[in-house]
Amino acid sequence: MLSQDSFGIHRLYHAPESNALADTEYPATGMNQLASFVRIKTGEAFTTKATATSQVFYCIRGDGFSDTSHGKVRWAQGDLFVVPGSEAITHHASKESTEHGGAAFYWITDEPLCKYLGVAPTVNRFEPAHFTRDALVGAVKKLAADPDSKDKNRIGVLLGTKQARGTKTLTHVMWVLFNLLPGKTTQKAHRHTPTALDFAVSAPAKGVYTAMARKIDKDGNLIDAVNAPWKTGGAFTTPPGWWHSHVNETDEDAWVLPVQDAGLFTYQRTLDIRFVPAVLEDIKNMTIQGASFEGEKTYVNSKE
Repeated sequence: MLSQDSFGIHRLYHAPESNALADTEYPATGMNQLASFVRIKTGEAFTTKATATSQVFYCIRGDGFSDTSHGKVRWAQGDLFVVPGSEAITHHASKESTEHGGAAFYWITDEPLCKYLGVAPTVNRFEPAHFTRDALVGAVKKLAADPDSKDKNRIGVLLGTKQARGTKTLTHVMWVLFNLLPGKTTQKAHRHTPTALDFAVSAPAKGVYTAMARKIDKDGNLIDAVNAPWKTGGAFTTPPGWWHSHVNETDEDAWVLPVQDAGLFTYQRTLDIRFVPAVLEDIKNMTIQGASFEGEKTYVNSKE
């Protein structure tokens, strides 16, 4: 879990490695992504910079604006915006951002991928985009109101830019889902190749978690599962290839914002997303898939 407060000083929080493979000479949360917390004191400014092709900012609290080479972005709690390239961005917290002494971001970049390759971006691969809290919540609640939603594996909206329509992702590298987990819900387990960096936007104090395991049994149950509790303002990682299920045992709704490097994997045709029902069908038919092409086809052809 990541700490979310810096108690009055500017500080950047680098998330711990998601697994032993992330033994790098540079900060990394997953192999291709870095998640950090940024806090800006009331009425002050703070500059972030990363060698990255994609920078995603989710406003945890407060309001203000950010100066980018593409113009000024005004943000408030619950907003999300994405900026291409490695530019330095100066963020200003308004004088009205007094809760906890300032504003705060959850900041995710693909800097570890660039560091691994030893490169820096020379062109922007997408246009900046800004999604307000009202737009995000409104879109998900519209889905939740659909009578068929109870039969869906998840209720959420994938964020996108027009330059990444082919992969159904926010950028050519990064995939972002704004996801609702209603009360008394246990999602069927699934797995995928990309590492997920999960931020708990809102959750009850207890009773909401993600169960994760390397293996499932013949009935689709997780074997020796590890539970990652959702704590409002906290984050956790889902390791690549692990089976996982989101569980809400309470009567209240919970919200989560997973970020993956799935744009890259979808482009490479290596996303390999699999759901328990399809895997159990393979077991029944005594078949083994080398890669889940049907799962990827279903994802890429999903409704916009």
